[in-house]
Amino acid sequence: MAFKLTYATMFNPPEDLHKGFDKAVATLKQNLGKEWSMIIDNKDVYADEKWDDRSPVNTDWVLAKMQKGNAGHAHQAIEAARRAFPKWSHTPWQERVKLVRKAAALLEKRIFDLGAAMALEVGKNRMESLGDVQETADLMYYSALMMEQNKGFVKPMGKDPLVGYNSTNVSVLRPYGGWLIISPFNFPFALTGGPTGAALTAGNTVVIKPATDTAWVVRLYAECFRDAGFPDGVVNFVTGPGSTLGQALVDSHELDGATFTGSFDVGMKLFRDFAQRNYVRPVILELGGKNPAIVSRHANLEDATTGIMRSAFGLQGQKCSAASRVIVEEPVYEKFISMLKEKTNSLVIGDPTERATYLGPVINQGSYNDFKNFNEEISQGGGNFLTGGHVKTGGIFDQGYFCEPTLVTDLPFEHRLWQYEMFLPITTIGKVSDLDQAMKIANNVNYGLTAGFYGSEKETAWFFDKIEAGVTYANRPQGATTGAWPGFQPFGGWKGSGASGKNGGGLYYVPLYMHEQIQTLVKHENGKAKTRKAPAKKPVKRAAKKAAQRK
Repeated sequence: MAFKLTYATMFNPPEDLHKGFDKAVATLKQNLGKEWSMIIDNKDVYADEKWDDRSPVNTDWVLAKMQKGNAGHAHQAIEAARRAFPKWSHTPWQERVKLVRKAAALLEKRIFDLGAAMALEVGKNRMESLGDVQETADLMYYSALMMEQNKGFVKPMGKDPLVGYNSTNVSVLRPYGGWLIISPFNFPFALTGGPTGAALTAGNTVVIKPATDTAWVVRLYAECFRDAGFPDGVVNFVTGPGSTLGQALVDSHELDGATFTGSFDVGMKLFRDFAQRNYVRPVILELGGKNPAIVSRHANLEDATTGIMRSAFGLQGQKCSAASRVIVEEPVYEKFISMLKEKTNSLVIGDPTERATYLGPVINQGSYNDFKNFNEEISQGGGNFLTGGHVKTGGIFDQGYFCEPTLVTDLPFEHRLWQYEMFLPITTIGKVSDLDQAMKIANNVNYGLTAGFYGSEKETAWFFDKIEAGVTYANRPQGATTGAWPGFQPFGGWKGSGASGKNGGGLYYVPLYMHEQIQTLVKHENGKAKTRKAPAKKPVKRAAKKAAQRK
């Protein structure tokens, strides 16, 4: 069986993946600092102001020069999307699917170059970076597959029971129009490409606005659509500050829908801002998580500690699915924390392009400062550091934003950081007397994105029934709470973690980008539409003659 890269299989890749990645990194480092345009109506667009996009690995590295777009560029992109919509939406779905698959194939072809750029700009280790690119292609393929399997989402309904008539009804899902996609820094490809692939397959046109920290790699993603031959205005890409360009996009009444992935506070503001319209527009939100991993007294502790370590510290804990809370039954608590400490201390921190590295840097100075502040708060709150608790200094660590993987014990469950999404390599561990107490703590948050469990088969059934989360895993060493993949584990959350109730990369995601129209046609039983003939008009002369006779 050929190797298939997913987040579950990435821990034992073939040697060819390492060779391809190393070659791409070496080439890329010789070509950094190039200026990149915005793309509006398939044209390169430049702004008066620029910014240097620097790497969190080494802030002396200028990866790219990007455009600081403004409100005018936002409106220009929206106008292009609106102009392109009528023709694109009436393009046969088979042709749209063909183009989406062509763009996805280009991603796969360029996976090493794109993965290398991802590692330098995001700070992901090599396998996480390659995984992000491959997941994006698979998300796009899956949207195309859903459109194909559902035959364009045109479905016959029941016939009205009318005597003398043939009344047919057809349900048709049709695209909304111009769609805004705002993506985060941590999965700049997948969380741009998943929504983009679904929106385009459905027949919408898009305006993409990436996080400022990862504008370069999303620009490389947008280039794939132009190279695949998408028509002018169907895919538009703009960069700039959220406070100006971003807000202009959100405030525009000319957009018909939006997908946002990011923090709860920012997402809720967008949700409220988007409500200031003449009518309701759809908003798809994924707003983070505070994800629990529960460890039963019957758990396989080797699997539990491996899975929790991977989910707590993959991408430096900067995943909305990270295992940021671990709740352990008392009989196995001491053995569990001893094993987890040993595994965590073995992790390599450094340049994410290096083969041995597991943890790269956090994304920026703000996150670096937050890490220090949270650890001070933990110390003041009574928590003890099982591992970590400090930023890394000396040598290459002084050039970037490197933080130690941090495990915290003894922090009271009442402390606010058991509820707050830190989005950093910090995980709190708590001890409970039984699983009912563990479940109560697990569900007692505003979020409900992912959750993990380690225990017996009977306990696992109980966990799946009781946990309040959209993506749930049991007894998984590949990742306690992370590692969703399109077509395998669709990704989405409950409560404050998601607005749609449907998961990306799943069976029900593409229809979120369409609204339903019921088409009813009534024909007379002879097969012709029922019409009524108008009475014939009398000739003027004949009418006048009859009038004279009456006189």
